[in-house]
Amino acid sequence: MGADYLEQDVVLTKDDVPVVLHDTQIDTVTDVAKRFPDRKREDGRYYAIDFTLAELKQLQFTERFNPRTGQQTYPTRFPAWQSSFSIVTLEEELQFIQGLNNSTGRKVGIYPEIKSPSWHQRQGHDVSRIVLDVLVRYGYRTKSDPVYVQCFDFGEVKRIRQNLGYQGRLILLLGDKLGADNTDYAYFKTKAGLTEVAKVADGIGPSLSHVVTGRTKDTITITDLVRDAHALNLRVHPYTARADVLPAYAVSLEEMLKVFFCQAGVDGMFTDHPDLLAAFLRDQSLPAQP
Repeated sequence: MGADYLEQDVVLTKDDVPVVLHDTQIDTVTDVAKRFPDRKREDGRYYAIDFTLAELKQLQFTERFNPRTGQQTYPTRFPAWQSSFSIVTLEEELQFIQGLNNSTGRKVGIYPEIKSPSWHQRQGHDVSRIVLDVLVRYGYRTKSDPVYVQCFDFGEVKRIRQNLGYQGRLILLLGDKLGADNTDYAYFKTKAGLTEVAKVADGIGPSLSHVVTGRTKDTITITDLVRDAHALNLRVHPYTARADVLPAYAVSLEEMLKVFFCQAGVDGMFTDHPDLLAAFLRDQSLPAQP
């Protein structure tokens, strides 16, 4: 598909195995409600951390859906419940990527996200320490290695750098309002906040709306976030470009990408359509970022 990096959202199992899942809950992407109907929590949800890896491997994995209605979140994508897929561990994912790199001669990197670290800690599990141990074991140790580690919690980003001693590249993801650990995202979009980020991290991952707020007549409104981050040598990788969910100011993915890369000057972008983004960068003669 031409991606330079592949993202892995990582959560833990009951037996402390890091697995690749977008959320701590598993009822939106598996048949857990059918196979283990009595294992839901009081909120009615099913959580990966309540299952061993062996139990998770029994589940069928599919495209995201609404567990209440059964409706697929992105109906034009891979059909739900087709073929046979299962949850993979972080190690299995790294082995797969490194194996493909070996056979193709490419050097595709990884972009793991430490999911909900404060929530994991409240469950008695240290997800960051476990994930970093796996990364180091597979050769993702320094800033010269093809890896970015990302997290929405600024306190955890600091801990990864200062307490856990990780030497690879770090990205602070920026959400809206407050993070789970009370990370003030509004503050970290200011010059003062970005200065704090630059002391421990190598870049930021803002949402699309943090970079481009919309269109007024024929004018696209771009914030100062990219400019301010670049002034501190921080890279900017916004999330998430989707050809099937476009912002109101763009009629095509290409139009949106031109705004972000050619006008706002972002360094890279998360996308669900890496083939289209890679083709755009080639057509625009824009270099891939290391």
